[in-house]
Amino acid sequence: MEYLVVALMIIVFLQTRFMELRRSTLCLALQSALIAATCLVVGIAHGGGLHGFLPGILTIVVKVICIPYAILRVVKDLKDEREIVSDINVNYSTAVAAASLGMSYMVIDRIMPNIAGRDILATSMFIIMTGLALIVMRSRAIMQMIGMITMENGIYLLGLIMTEGLPIIIELGIFLDVLIAVVILVILTSRLRLNFNTTDTNVLDKLKG
Repeated sequence: MEYLVVALMIIVFLQTRFMELRRSTLCLALQSALIAATCLVVGIAHGGGLHGFLPGILTIVVKVICIPYAILRVVKDLKDEREIVSDINVNYSTAVAAASLGMSYMVIDRIMPNIAGRDILATSMFIIMTGLALIVMRSRAIMQMIGMITMENGIYLLGLIMTEGLPIIIELGIFLDVLIAVVILVILTSRLRLNFNTTDTNVLDKLKG
């Protein structure tokens, strides 16, 4: 589990450095694969069975395969596959991620001192805050979508660890909600590209009356 935690931290930090949309999407798929591996480890630790392996399988199908494929289909049709930010913005994103990691450990140590699984709980909070930072600090709709899924990955991982396995009906509901939300966002992003020839959400300011 320690190796998975370290790998998740590295991947999330890399997400704050990437400006290429295709590379960021592949990084999201790798992050989701690590979340799936964590789900499988937790499932095995609690006896396995359908309930133990279903979260990992659903994560692979929905977040490792379906969602990245849908995003890459949109990215393929773009003329510019880079996020429109400066190196300073990227450094700010990385600095926010580093501060989020430190804050996550401080919160966990203050609220739940000496708790088992301290690292994975802090990593979950770190992923949530980094995903929120990507939503706020990036202007491309696709990068904001990646930030939303990153934040959802952190929330799901936190719930999985805290409850030692969610009920199956809740897991199915979570994945269905995420899949529907991404489908809607992909459609809206495609419309944004067709109408404005870009996925930069700053162009939506033109719609103000």
